[in-house]
Amino acid sequence: MDKEIPSEDLMARIAKGDEDAFEILVSRHQTSVFNLIYRFIGDRAQAKDLSQEVFIRVWQAAKTYKPKAKFTTWLYRIGANLCLNELKSARRKKWFSLNRSDENSEHTFEETLTDSAPSAEDLLLSKERSRQISDALQGLPENQRMALILKRYDDLSYQEIARIIGCSVSAVESLLVRAKRNLQEKLKKL
Repeated sequence: MDKEIPSEDLMARIAKGDEDAFEILVSRHQTSVFNLIYRFIGDRAQAKDLSQEVFIRVWQAAKTYKPKAKFTTWLYRIGANLCLNELKSARRKKWFSLNRSDENSEHTFEETLTDSAPSAEDLLLSKERSRQISDALQGLPENQRMALILKRYDDLSYQEIARIIGCSVSAVESLLVRAKRNLQEKLKKL
């Protein structure tokens, strides 16, 4: 029954202080929000914190929420903005900190292996390839990375990506072309 309630209707209930509606909304969208942020940031703990911040902002914005676009577009926009703000903040911290150490220099994306019993060598190769892809993805400019993540992992339309990023559809197309080209170049070097 909870799955039948549109997210927009849940937001109307949340605006009235309905905590059960908020719980339904969070459980419905928390995995996709976490995945978006994790793929962009590359740090599991930080992605978990930022995901929680997204839903805090959803709760706070419930009274002023107006469903002008799909709910997920609005939700991803909050997540995308938090990611971009976090990166700007991290750059400022890096600039002012001479002794910064990367505690989590290894970023990997979890991928499902199709073979039910892969060999140790296959696992090692898969993990290394995943790390290389993750590193290449993290090396893309922010706007290209966000567009690619939203298209590749969340399968959003160009129009939805344009609304989330705040640019035109043709700019999204251009970002994706450049992102794919940059990824190919980075992965060729490996």
